[in-house]
Amino acid sequence: MTDDWVSLFSGGKDSSWALYQALEEGLNVTRLLTVHPSEDSYMYHVPETQLAQVAAESIGIELVEVDPGDLAASDADDSAAQGDAELEPLEDALTELASDIDLAGVTAGAIESEFQTNRIQEMCDRLGIDLFAPLWQRDPEELAADMLDAGFEITILQVAAYGLDESWLGRTLDADAIDELRELNEEYGVHLLGEGGEFETFVTNGPHMDRRIELEYDTEWNGDSGRVRITDAQLVE
Repeated sequence: MTDDWVSLFSGGKDSSWALYQALEEGLNVTRLLTVHPSEDSYMYHVPETQLAQVAAESIGIELVEVDPGDLAASDADDSAAQGDAELEPLEDALTELASDIDLAGVTAGAIESEFQTNRIQEMCDRLGIDLFAPLWQRDPEELAADMLDAGFEITILQVAAYGLDESWLGRTLDADAIDELRELNEEYGVHLLGEGGEFETFVTNGPHMDRRIELEYDTEWNGDSGRVRITDAQLVE
């Protein structure tokens, strides 16, 4: 049997880049795995995770979807307990997959979050598999440049940070946007790639995709934060 890899995948730029790098490294990624969390998650990308289905179709890799339900409600004020609880359905899904495939490891798109990465690494240790995290501790400037140079087309789905107003919703994360984010980093401390939850994204095209994804959406704004609500997503040549 060949070693099979599972890519932890939301469709956002970070998990998409981890997947792309795994494919470039020659890892045999045979599954994408998407967790559909609640609106308040410590472990997972939240907005519009249903888009992972159309992204998987463009990428051409089978998608496994996990619905963790309403977890750790009694520990709502305990982030560590909720993070641990949120990980359980993911670990269960990987355990089940390991009975069907020769599971060698998982890919993850964490950049700086030890909260997430430590838990995923501990899960991999329990399962006896490897973790491929090519973004971990990388310089945000270099990562942003690499993503754009590779041809990633990235749409901003959600913002929640000083300096990011409603005009950023649905905006393409291109070189001009990176320049503005650099200024906002200096003024407000906004992370260049939104690692602190300042913004969330979705990759509509890239070198690992056969077809571009065209989005239609409405926007919601609530004073100092907002998000898009996808109304349609289509694959186009």
